[in-house]
Amino acid sequence: MLRRELSFFQATAINMIDMVGIGPFVTTAAVAAIMGSAHLAILAWVVGMLIAFIDASVWSELGAKFPHAGGTYRFLREAYGESTWGRYFSFLFVWQTTFTAPLVIASGALGFASYSRFFLSGVPQTTTPWSSRMIAIAVVVMLTMMLYRKISDVGRISVVLWWCVVIIMTAIIVAGFSLGNPVHLIGQVIAPEGGWLPQLSDGAVWTALGVATLPTIYSYLGYYNVCHLGAEIASPERVIPRSMYLSILGIGILYILMQVAVFSVLSAEQVKVSPFVVSDMLSVTFGRLTANIGTMFILVIALASLFSVMLGYTRIPYAAAQDGLFFRQFGRLHPTENFPHIALLMLAGIAIVFVSTLTITDAIKSIITMRVFTQFIAQTVGLMLVRRRLGSGSMPWKMWLYPLPALLTIAIWVWIYSSAKPLQQAMGVVAPLIGTFAFLVFARRTKTWPYRTVEEPYDI
Repeated sequence: MLRRELSFFQATAINMIDMVGIGPFVTTAAVAAIMGSAHLAILAWVVGMLIAFIDASVWSELGAKFPHAGGTYRFLREAYGESTWGRYFSFLFVWQTTFTAPLVIASGALGFASYSRFFLSGVPQTTTPWSSRMIAIAVVVMLTMMLYRKISDVGRISVVLWWCVVIIMTAIIVAGFSLGNPVHLIGQVIAPEGGWLPQLSDGAVWTALGVATLPTIYSYLGYYNVCHLGAEIASPERVIPRSMYLSILGIGILYILMQVAVFSVLSAEQVKVSPFVVSDMLSVTFGRLTANIGTMFILVIALASLFSVMLGYTRIPYAAAQDGLFFRQFGRLHPTENFPHIALLMLAGIAIVFVSTLTITDAIKSIITMRVFTQFIAQTVGLMLVRRRLGSGSMPWKMWLYPLPALLTIAIWVWIYSSAKPLQQAMGVVAPLIGTFAFLVFARRTKTWPYRTVEEPYDI
């Protein structure tokens, strides 16, 4: 059985290092290119933070009510009925997680490999696509080895990595503020040329904002990681909501300050085309040697994030296997260290396959749209069903102004989905359809709902 050994500090640290990965370092240029100016790019990062806050209200209610391993998997089972539709929705989520989780891991590992090329920038023909992929594969293998241990040790490692993230991000921000021109930039953000009102009344700005929100929300993802570890959190009714909100607030401030620091040193045109935007900023302010050292620290942040990501996602197939809704091998715990080692090895293996075949752009674009309906919207509707069935008094933690945040969450995810390209939208629909077919095959094989109304033991 999993043990409740993670404290509030450790849970918050795991959340925050999950959120700050390679994302903001590889997506800053893309967001600037989409929005066209520094102040609009910063707006996209603020919007991403607000979306995370609103969606976290749903996660907080469900996480406090159902603090078990698996997060969304458990929420969907409880909300839609453990023996009926809850089986379908939770299976669908686990099915997609076996692909989206490795996609998240692969995108981070590929981003790590891509950013590491800064050390050799300006040196011709020093890297090849396969050399970058081999670096990414090595990252996945190393993280798997780091996670191959009991949860109390993982919690302590997470705190160390959290300190690394906070110190490094603070140093980057201080560098930009001290040697750039933040006062001028902040003035542009507060009162941009032409004013905010005319710009926000332009439909093109809202269209661009929807597109730019995909990479910014990708960079915020992970604020809910603590829910996946619900069975290992001490005092989960208080710790889960508080750690999520504190994580979003802390990381949101760091992200926005980092954007101000970058745009204080580099022009918007420079940011748009820079593959190593923070390293380029450090190179301009302190020189190449300091930029190399800074890049090394950025890669430490990327490793810390992937560490937390892999930790949280291993608990989803484990929880499903424990409930008989996934292949039972994934429900096994390590005989001495008491962690789901089969699930860890499975996610790492699929991530290596994705690293070997996809680009980081492919991975990032696929992650969000594949989750919109089967995770974010499905669990928000599920929360409303739980509230209606059990009453608000049964919820250990309650969101403010219910049901407004829940309805806003649904509307926001639909807006983000509609802003994606047709191929990305198709993936968000096709994946659940394939998962539905897989569920029906699984249910027939195990002789469970909808083919049997009475649960029977099974063996896979």
